[in-house]
Amino acid sequence: MHTNVNTLFDNLWQNYLAVTPSAVKVHELLGSTQKDDVINDHIALRTFNHEKIGLEKLAAHFLAVGYKECGEYHFEAKKLYAKHYEHTDPKQPKVFISELLVEKCSTELQNIVNEMVANIDESAVTGDNFLYSGTHWQVDADTYKALLAESEYAAWMSAWGYRANHFTVNINELAKFDNIEDVNQALKDAGFALNTSGGKIKGSPAVLLEQSSTLADDFEVEFSDTKMSVPSCFYEFAIRYAKPDGELYTGFVAASADKIFESTNAR
Repeated sequence: MHTNVNTLFDNLWQNYLAVTPSAVKVHELLGSTQKDDVINDHIALRTFNHEKIGLEKLAAHFLAVGYKECGEYHFEAKKLYAKHYEHTDPKQPKVFISELLVEKCSTELQNIVNEMVANIDESAVTGDNFLYSGTHWQVDADTYKALLAESEYAAWMSAWGYRANHFTVNINELAKFDNIEDVNQALKDAGFALNTSGGKIKGSPAVLLEQSSTLADDFEVEFSDTKMSVPSCFYEFAIRYAKPDGELYTGFVAASADKIFESTNAR
């Protein structure tokens, strides 16, 4: 496991950029030339609640570099469970890790996931690069489509595996923008398609967090039998509001996160 938090995030970022070329354009659009003010609010990772690679196995990599567990979230319809983590240094990005509750899915999906997980070497899970190691398996296009019919989340995992599925621009830190509406308008004017599930803006000042996101880039995946472009990763945008004590809210809103997951939906 990594011992330096910045090295870990640098590697996660480069791995994310490799399949999310639009992220560079987001930086050019939102950042100011005077300073590097595109600050990362949080990243998110996905996994399955399998004992070998469950949420806690991913979290261990972050706990090792100074993170602590802060909140948990349930997504009944999507059969997901999640936790978020914060670093002792509040300038470090927050981390949101979710897992698919495989036993709540069909026998067919369970069998596919078990086959995929069987390909992961136990020692790889604690290795430095596990969080950005991609897939440890190869499925065919029909298997991907079968998963997609039941769980977009499982299908995404089958194609992309272990990597940050999004980074998040901290709007509070931007020099050129001070609200999410203007950020969304700038993205739209630049030709970005936004996730409109639950509205372009998820959340509100009343729940202390507003979020929006692009739709994931389409990127080519080499399945075992063919190459096919499928949604890869996306960019999120978040603005946080102060709690009654004056401190910015640092958690997440399950109802909003539920819709953010849909940024990687096939379309």
